[in-house]
Amino acid sequence: MKLTILFGGASFEHEISIVSAITLKEKLSDFDLSFIFCDQDHTFYLIEDSKMKAVTFSNGEHKKMPQLTLANGAFIQKSMFSSKEHGGVFLNLIHGADGEDGSIAALLDFFSLKYIGPRIDASVFSYDKRYTKWLCDARGIKSVKYEELSIAEHDHIDIPYPVIIKPTRLGSSIGVSIVKDESELDYALDTAFEYDSNVIVEPFLQDVKEYNLAGFMANGEIHYSIVEEPQKEEFLDFEKKYMDFSRSQRVLKADISSALEKKLKKNFEKVYKNLFEGSLIRCDFFVVDSEVYLNEINPIPGSMANYLFEDFHSSLELLSNSLPLVKRAKVDYAYIHNISKAKGK
Repeated sequence: MKLTILFGGASFEHEISIVSAITLKEKLSDFDLSFIFCDQDHTFYLIEDSKMKAVTFSNGEHKKMPQLTLANGAFIQKSMFSSKEHGGVFLNLIHGADGEDGSIAALLDFFSLKYIGPRIDASVFSYDKRYTKWLCDARGIKSVKYEELSIAEHDHIDIPYPVIIKPTRLGSSIGVSIVKDESELDYALDTAFEYDSNVIVEPFLQDVKEYNLAGFMANGEIHYSIVEEPQKEEFLDFEKKYMDFSRSQRVLKADISSALEKKLKKNFEKVYKNLFEGSLIRCDFFVVDSEVYLNEINPIPGSMANYLFEDFHSSLELLSNSLPLVKRAKVDYAYIHNISKAKGK
């Protein structure tokens, strides 16, 4: 299968995207892979397969590689006397801003490229944690209670301590803090506001069970991964999340009842249907007193959550053959012709 991985982007998660792309290069070694890197200035580069190493980007070597532009249906590599098209199916692996906020989705849609990844509306509801809460309310999905604070207005919070502070539009635990009492609040807010002008505050839940579930829609049905119970630590900081994005080894299936697995899948379905078609996502859930709560939607999970699927290769092939079709309006200028004819022109 031919697949082009699009990675990089101008975001705080730029380096994590590079790690994900390198991991998938090894994981999908039997695919016909190409790699397109988007740098911080939004210039696209075609990266040689042998140069898919972290140092290629940290030392600027990628700037010596062919630059690409976009045209209808393909990226274009121009030379002095010719040009070459790079088309087929693209995998949006840009984490954070650009990749998950809808920017790249809009660009790919505009130029009619086929791609695996969240579409614009799905990006909107998963990138901003406030909008994810609204989605939960609209679709009957339970989520943890929260308060919203802005950089212009954050006098106090009503949720009892301990709490967790999160920038609303950032992932990978960047800018996230656990606040155990009021004396720690100002520092945590200052940290979060370095990355976003809005934050959400949630109770920090003790003795909660956490489960991750990934999946995608193909041929009219959702195909699920195994359910994972991630290693329990008080908090996964950026460094631990960074390493987490390079995972490629299968993980063990969580030891849970069939009833709980069914609940998790039902909630996943409520999140996914009629919104995330065309993408492979991972939902992270909390379970408290047998109730399932959505913690987070990962519209472009680290390394595409490959470690959760029994046959990741076949899953990607199945998804790539089931991408939603965009129906474009046919422009024939009939209206203008009729007006002109009526005016005798």
